[in-house]
Amino acid sequence: MLDAAKRDAEGKLEYTLPPLPYAYDALEPVISKTQLELHHDKHHVAYVAGLNKTLAAIDAAARAGDTAAVKALSADLAFHYGGHVLHTLYWPSLKPGGSAPTDNLAAMIERDFGSLENLKKWLSAAAVAVAGSGWAVLAYEPVGQRLVVMQTEIHNNLVGWGMVPLLPVDVWEHAYYLDYQNRRADYVAKLMDIVDWQAVGARLAAAQK
Repeated sequence: MLDAAKRDAEGKLEYTLPPLPYAYDALEPVISKTQLELHHDKHHVAYVAGLNKTLAAIDAAARAGDTAAVKALSADLAFHYGGHVLHTLYWPSLKPGGSAPTDNLAAMIERDFGSLENLKKWLSAAAVAVAGSGWAVLAYEPVGQRLVVMQTEIHNNLVGWGMVPLLPVDVWEHAYYLDYQNRRADYVAKLMDIVDWQAVGARLAAAQK
């Protein structure tokens, strides 16, 4: 899902918007068709466009030896790339009706959080408590070989280096405001019911290889 799929005039790969793995109305009533269309087709696509534009600007400036904008372009790169990566993981983490964790993921959840319900409570609390716009992310920490929950402000602050994101929970207002207004906690609670833990488990297995 993160693979670039289009080449520019110089043969370099560009990032593209991944299609949703379900119909726009598939997640109702948790997420409405209108909310999903806006989130995917307007907001996510803007991060993709911003990422490609920033990479092109960095390429041009680097070739010209112009370092004046390096700080601003570095910040733009982190912002747009983080937005694209987390959204690309977010969409297939959801599934109509959800699913249950099994095998190694289920065992690690039990070991590191005591139960799935405990993990949901911790992840939900982290999501609700994000200051302003951002994400809560269930991640795999490869050094300690354990599951951890991180808060990520915007798309790129408070990132744990080396950690592999498994389940991002989007709490930017554009993810829920049409359906829930300022009731972020209601949105997060209902989102937990449609998590595809099988997809999360597949990411964990890939991260452990």
